[in-house]
Amino acid sequence: MDNRTVGGSVTALWMQQIALDAPAGDLVVSSQERACAAGLTASRAQQFLASRGWMRSCLSSLHGVESLEVPLTAPPGAPPQLPDGWGYVSLSHCADACLLGWSQKPIGVDLERADRKIHAAAALVRRFFTEFEQGELMELEGDQLRQQVLDRWLLKEAAIKWQQGSLAQDLGFWEVGSNLRTAVHHGLNLNVAAQLWSQGEWRLGVVVSEKEFLQDCVLCAA
Repeated sequence: MDNRTVGGSVTALWMQQIALDAPAGDLVVSSQERACAAGLTASRAQQFLASRGWMRSCLSSLHGVESLEVPLTAPPGAPPQLPDGWGYVSLSHCADACLLGWSQKPIGVDLERADRKIHAAAALVRRFFTEFEQGELMELEGDQLRQQVLDRWLLKEAAIKWQQGSLAQDLGFWEVGSNLRTAVHHGLNLNVAAQLWSQGEWRLGVVVSEKEFLQDCVLCAA
């Protein structure tokens, strides 16, 4: 691990409720990030600057450097990236919170409200889930089916972020294991380790290349 990191963690998560009322001038963001925000609508610009300032704050604590010294590249609509030696990051938003994951190896995270309603869950399973998953899920109904679909969808989206793939192209290829601890991409023969967390009113999904990178995973204070 790069000697700038602290605490011996190989994987770390941060989550916060979305608060977009901070004055833009008070946010610690780069000049490039402010330039990107200038091309967005007012509400989108505030969301963009707030999330980038928060990401910089989390990563500065992890690496023991000032926020503006974190070499973060995170333009609008693109996955955030760090250069070699600084680890890997993944970001997820839902309606009222955001989640940041960092690891020494590629990582994917996804976040949803735990009470999210899923309409026509059975139809969703038939359309987007593999034959094996359909066999496991189609006998379920009600909230049990909703929870299983939500959890597997979280891990599928996290896996696609880990892969840096496409939801449209890769969703149908990712298959989540029965124990919700692994996932396999049948088109590219990719295998990942997965884990789910409950945090307050939210459900978190995390995917990494090897299960060892989940053993010491910590949820840090934002």
